Amino acid sequence: MQKIRHTPVAPTRTQRLASGGEIDAHRHDDHQIAYASQGTIAVTTDAGSWVAPATRALWIPAGTVHRHQAHGELDLHLVGLPVTENPLGLDRPAVLAVGPLLRELIVAYTRTPADDSAPRHRLRAVMLDQLRVSPEQPLHLPTPTGPLLRELHDILRADPADNRSLDELGRQIGASARTLSRRLRAELGLSYPRWRTQIRLHHALILLAEDTPVTTVAHRCGWSSASTFIDVFRRTFGHTPGSRTADG
Repeated sequence: MQKIRHTPVAPTRTQRLASGGEIDAHRHDDHQIAYASQGTIAVTTDAGSWVAPATRALWIPAGTVHRHQAHGELDLHLVGLPVTENPLGLDRPAVLAVGPLLRELIVAYTRTPADDSAPRHRLRAVMLDQLRVSPEQPLHLPTPTGPLLRELHDILRADPADNRSLDELGRQIGASARTLSRRLRAELGLSYPRWRTQIRLHHALILLAEDTPVTTVAHRCGWSSASTFIDVFRRTFGHTPGSRTADG
């Protein structure tokens, strides 16, 4: 059984992680914000995984067992908040939009010395105000609990470009497409096409963080063309795959 570290106080700091680097499973008694100003950060919990490029930040509620993984060279900015302070009103992990102002506030706050000075208090207050109005983003990939959906999940994560129909995949795992569709709706609240697209987008973000060309990403993730992939990416994230910075 994996040992889970308990670090009561969530740190506020900046640290670097090499591509593929990890912070193992742990939990805090505080809330935490994780933001990567460079690279893409993935956070995994029992409920699923969340991926955030430089235009997004992750909200991790107090008590959530989680682990971090870096995709691409990572500049990770961590902000700890006491459990009594929840600017988002969220009791579950979430991905938040990060605009240019919030980006600079998080970077400045995590790089300045922790003290009780008035300028730092003002910086923190503006950062929290910006967090309160940051819209939540659809970047959660829920982890199924039932054995059939877990098997289907493993197949699609292993090869996001697998274009077989749900009928064909169902025959492989011994279930009808109707049964799988019903369980997806009941357990994850998603249709099969939407779930498969979420899996593909998560994989695409990781490949992009590793500087994989957009055309190659589209092919590896199952889109018929780069233009189709770019269109889906833009509709989901509000920018093209080549624009991955908070000000871009």
